[in-house]
Amino acid sequence: MVELRPITENNFLDAFHLKLALGQEEFVSHPVRSLAQAYVYRNQCQPFGIYAEDRMVGYVMVIYDYDIPEYDIWHMMIDEPMQGKGYGNEALDRVIEYIRTKPFGDSNRVALTCNRNNPVARKLYESKGFSATGIEDEDEIELALLLD
Repeated sequence: MVELRPITENNFLDAFHLKLALGQEEFVSHPVRSLAQAYVYRNQCQPFGIYAEDRMVGYVMVIYDYDIPEYDIWHMMIDEPMQGKGYGNEALDRVIEYIRTKPFGDSNRVALTCNRNNPVARKLYESKGFSATGIEDEDEIELALLLD
């Protein structure tokens, strides 16, 4: 069972120790960069550690874009030795459940971007109902999900 726990002063160093597999650096930013962004956007975002059996196995951040409005999923990653065990799939379910509570504002739209060279992540997102919006920026493709 995977759970999301807010990043706090008690676990942020665990997030710093997460590692991406070789070649994945082009797909997602490391939590160090993401946590800097979380500080800047602290009134509209929540960074989470992804936990399995009391061990941080990944990281994800949810941010609310007041201008659109929509929820965005940023920087989701699973630690290299923990990949391929279904943690990303379960974590995405937990993130969507969290967003359904509308913690920052009212919106039924959830968006994220996926590197066009990352078919594994795109397949996961599409399995949850995300679909390409047609918006692209360099190597990133936007996918969105409308919640009921």
